[in-house]
Amino acid sequence: MRVACIQYKSYEDEKKTLKKLIPLIYSAAKKKVDLITLPECATFLNVNKSETMINASFERNSLSLKVLKEIAKDLDVNILIGSLQTLEYKMLTKKLFNRSFLINRKGKVICKYDKIHMYDVKITKNQSYQESKTYESGKSAKIAKLKVNGKYYKIGMTICYDLRFPHLFRDLALQGADLITVPSVFMHITGKDHWHSLLKARAIETGCYIVAPAQYGRYFNKRKSYGHSLIISPWGKILKDAKTEKNIIVSDIDKNQIKIARSKIPSLFLNKKYKINSMT
Repeated sequence: MRVACIQYKSYEDEKKTLKKLIPLIYSAAKKKVDLITLPECATFLNVNKSETMINASFERNSLSLKVLKEIAKDLDVNILIGSLQTLEYKMLTKKLFNRSFLINRKGKVICKYDKIHMYDVKITKNQSYQESKTYESGKSAKIAKLKVNGKYYKIGMTICYDLRFPHLFRDLALQGADLITVPSVFMHITGKDHWHSLLKARAIETGCYIVAPAQYGRYFNKRKSYGHSLIISPWGKILKDAKTEKNIIVSDIDKNQIKIARSKIPSLFLNKKYKINSMT
């Protein structure tokens, strides 16, 4: 299976972003790829909850979802929408979810995943984020089954901050994931120190391919995203790096390499329990 990551920057306006994104999807499709992956907040990004709530849509009304489903069908290609800010009623109250969608070649959504781990952090005295004040947390991990060139590939779905929770990735791998997607808008301040290391570690620990489409650039005159969309092998080798500008990266996913990596170091399948003695 050939996979592409498209790296770009979302605008605050959904239609404006789609106008920029659609030609990039067509360019990626020309590279004869089977799966095109887009980053988190794929078609718009707003500065606060109130603006996000105004621009978010219910699935049935989502312009982005409608357009991207049509493109997947027209181009005969699978598309992962890293996430769309999606509304849903819970107990008669309108709630917001950060939701990833996997669309097949027929333009059908075959799997969707709500981000589980919220980005609630305090990076510096003046820089903190409370994603849980905007979004509802997802409740379950998801694996999609995608048929490509006569073979089935299992795709574990995560979003951005999920990256820091290795047990999620391990569980996805133990349930058969061949590759794990990590669509992101990763902060530059943490990305420069953690992004490459964390993604390589998740690949090595699981023996999975890691496909991480990310956004780049500055937003709202203060927030900066790290870029560096990556495709990483099950051995932890960086196969492609999109660096820090608008870019499309492409790499092949070889299931044999998953078997080889896991046979060399079979740590994934060891489920040892450890007794810990606390010394005082």
